[in-house]
Amino acid sequence: MSLVERLLACWEDPIGDRVDPEADFRAVYHDPVTINGVATPVADLVRRARAIQTALEGRRTRIVHRIETGDVIVLGFYLTGRHVGPFPTALGKVPATGVEISVRATDILTVVDGRVADIWVISDDLGVLTEMDAVRLDV
Repeated sequence: MSLVERLLACWEDPIGDRVDPEADFRAVYHDPVTINGVATPVADLVRRARAIQTALEGRRTRIVHRIETGDVIVLGFYLTGRHVGPFPTALGKVPATGVEISVRATDILTVVDGRVADIWVISDDLGVLTEMDAVRLDV
């Protein structure tokens, strides 16, 4: 199984069904892993995965771009699902809306010794907040 496949399994396979989810994440990520310049413990990744799994029913990831060059992997993807629980955002948690949402994101991953050591996340937060009707744009 490739690193990308193992990474996706960390986020997609139900956290509650695992014996040791932190060990599963540590097999893919350094602990801590640097995310947008901030050292982040693997335990925080597990909490985030659990929150997203709780927030999105029928959660699925569709990779639209995958570029691998040596120690760098770039993934452009859509994360979709029906918003059924509190969804974590930069503005705080957004209560369930019941609507289908699609998060558009790009992750730039630096791989060291076979695991992800650094991530730059670029996400269309405004787009998903608009889909959830958490913000309204006056145009």
